[in-house]
Amino acid sequence: QVQLVESGGGLVRPGGALSLKCEASGSMVSIISMAWYRQAPGKQRELVAIIATRGTSTVADSVKGRFTISRDKNTLYLQMNSLKPEDTAVYYCNAHSDVILRQYDYWGQGTQVTVSL
Repeated sequence: QVQLVESGGGLVRPGGALSLKCEASGSMVSIISMAWYRQAPGKQRELVAIIATRGTSTVADSVKGRFTISRDKNTLYLQMNSLKPEDTAVYYCNAHSDVILRQYDYWGQGTQVTVSL
């Protein structure tokens, strides 16, 4: 079992920066990737960035060049720079297990990010 807890959300001005952190606990042996998702009011949850166990990462086109995902053992980070109002959403930490006959997604409770004047 894996537990995920996000932190670091808050209110920032457009063009500002914010760092999110996700602390993972429990058994991580089956986790093959971790990711950040976000969901704005009235919109579907979308993938923001994902990182594999070997360190390879991908970010969504909408945040490319502005957001950076990284992982240090059981801690996942999302560095957000040059924030825009459209980045406003609840950000969720995700850990994915995908092995033979056993697949599962773990989710954190979410942390609110608001970008506004």
